[in-house]
Amino acid sequence: MAERFARWETALVAFLVLVAVVGQIRTGGAFLDGGNLFYLGLDIGEIALIALPLTLVVVSGEIDLSVASVLGLSSAVIGELWDAGWTLEAILPTVVVLGAVCGAVNGFLVTRLGLPSLAVTIGTLALYRGLALVVLGDRAVADFPASFTQFGTTPVPGTWLPWPILLCAVLAVVFAILLHTSSFGRSVFAIGSNEEGARFSGIRVKRVKFTLFVLTGAMAALAGIVYTFRFSSARADNGVGLELAVVAAVLLGGVSIFGGRGTLGGVLAGVLLLGGLRNVLILDDVSTEILTVVTGLLLLVSVLAPALTARVRSSRTVRRSP
Repeated sequence: MAERFARWETALVAFLVLVAVVGQIRTGGAFLDGGNLFYLGLDIGEIALIALPLTLVVVSGEIDLSVASVLGLSSAVIGELWDAGWTLEAILPTVVVLGAVCGAVNGFLVTRLGLPSLAVTIGTLALYRGLALVVLGDRAVADFPASFTQFGTTPVPGTWLPWPILLCAVLAVVFAILLHTSSFGRSVFAIGSNEEGARFSGIRVKRVKFTLFVLTGAMAALAGIVYTFRFSSARADNGVGLELAVVAAVLLGGVSIFGGRGTLGGVLAGVLLLGGLRNVLILDDVSTEILTVVTGLLLLVSVLAPALTARVRSSRTVRRSP
């Protein structure tokens, strides 16, 4: 299994190099320019933040499609509370707690009522987006202090790295330790591989899954904060459709949609590959509609490729057997 993922991650790195070479040629050298890499980093910041906890959710055999709606609800609440006279120092932790509550609702419905996470989070996808519209309507709040909005518009001094990418890098280390070196991470893999077996071995399956949903909600809210400050605008429709890109990045990174397999390094490579492809297409003046089509195709490929590979290996094993 480890060798399989090593090969997949190697293939992802090869694809990244190919995208960089093709992008550099297609854009006349603009793709690897520091300024473009800065905007590429901004473009994938929220995707990477949400992909970190969602990786653990998918490895456990579940899914959360409400993440972009939690992002939008968080942005709407930021705008509403700012208009109400709250300070940002009070708003930001409140919004993260709100995201955790949204995740807790998902976790309760999945773990305590036994509902399938796909159906639950499709429902809360609409619910949380509707709540965002109730909170802020079609208004846009944009008079945030420059000391906060520059977080999403300026690079780390002396580099071309945007601040959100630095935040992602720190959190990626935390999540990598959590998933790959801790007993909690081993529990997540065990649940995704065989939930009944994990339960009989003493793992608190419901508690672990509930924790993952709460963590995902909180991280989606953090992504909402980053998104709001990056565009200097709090809107109820912020992040619409972003869940498609996040899920595509996670599956493209080699995480099995059926749970039990995946690496955080592969997911980060998937985020970079998805962001790089989108960036090349944008520089090539491709329409937003085509970008959505490409994202959808990558999502299909990331689901179909492992299944086809497994089928080919199975047929070869059958042929070789006496």
